[in-house]
Amino acid sequence: MPPFVEPVVEVPEKSAHADRRHPLYIGDWERSIPYVDETFAKDDLDEPHFKRKRAILEKHPEIEELYGIDKSTKWITFATVSAHLFCAYLFGRVLLDWNWTMVICSYAVGGTLTQAFGSIIHECCHALAHESLFVNRLLGLFVNIGIPVPIAQSFRRYHLEHHTFQGVLGKDPDLPLDWEVTLISGNAFLKFLWLLIFPVMYVVRGAAMGKNPSFWEIVNIIFTIITDICIWFVCGPRGFLYMMLSLWWGYSINPAAAHFIQEHYTWDDGQETYSYYGSMNKLTLNIGFHNEHHDFTKVAWSKLPAIREIAPEFYNTIHYHDSWFRVLWEFVTQPTFGPQSRVGREYSDHLKARKLVKTEKTQ
Repeated sequence: MPPFVEPVVEVPEKSAHADRRHPLYIGDWERSIPYVDETFAKDDLDEPHFKRKRAILEKHPEIEELYGIDKSTKWITFATVSAHLFCAYLFGRVLLDWNWTMVICSYAVGGTLTQAFGSIIHECCHALAHESLFVNRLLGLFVNIGIPVPIAQSFRRYHLEHHTFQGVLGKDPDLPLDWEVTLISGNAFLKFLWLLIFPVMYVVRGAAMGKNPSFWEIVNIIFTIITDICIWFVCGPRGFLYMMLSLWWGYSINPAAAHFIQEHYTWDDGQETYSYYGSMNKLTLNIGFHNEHHDFTKVAWSKLPAIREIAPEFYNTIHYHDSWFRVLWEFVTQPTFGPQSRVGREYSDHLKARKLVKTEKTQ
């Protein structure tokens, strides 16, 4: 576990706010431990970011100046998708005997690029890649060319629900299912296998929500089938295999995929969201700045580090990670971590706590 950074700025005094967690919004709950607790930790209030944002803006209103899109995202999209397709063509039509090189490249290069694609899709779903929502949809489809499974529009749908209902039982699609918690628990081998099938689990969790596909999800499916057929004919079956391997590594045991664990799996009591401040952020469009993103969803990827620089008393004084390798290693090897290392809340508590904000505004 990385050491804490000593606070350089004092946090505001606890004031006449309705939420006892003010201003950092660290809860009173204790983290869930496999073999000790049966399910997620339980909180009796809403997710913290809705109110953290208000507390931060009270001290640093200038953060609102960071709101807006990043125009470079579309060019990064074209460049990364092109590079990925070039590698697929290279291994599919040229380097036909370079089997182990292809596997290694699919892990190191393809897997990292796949996470970059996921970050771009994430930007598009928050409409931070272009001023137009429609163009963001189209960019999401385009970057999905690099991921041979139709995920862009489904991710948008479920990710926005995750922001709205973070930790709400039965409504947050990011929470592990009951059978994951029961079956995997703190067993190191089972946790490794669980991470290895993470690409499948995201599909399973989405299907478990029981919702019919939207218009854009159907468009995404048709579009991906067409582009996959084109890739198959241009790059060959072997090139398509390279892309499938890249997808699998990129969403499972690649270090860049550790952000799936880093973001909301609990390392400390009371804290349900964690940021990562290591060097791999440069390759994944700052996807590690997760507290910053949940606090300010209107800030594009390139300006997320500026939030921490402006308000260090809110970010340097809570737990964060500095190594995705360490996140994976600790999560797999330590029996105190497992799929149940999350926090959940009832929908009624989620709504009740948010009403306190409305009460404050009318006083």
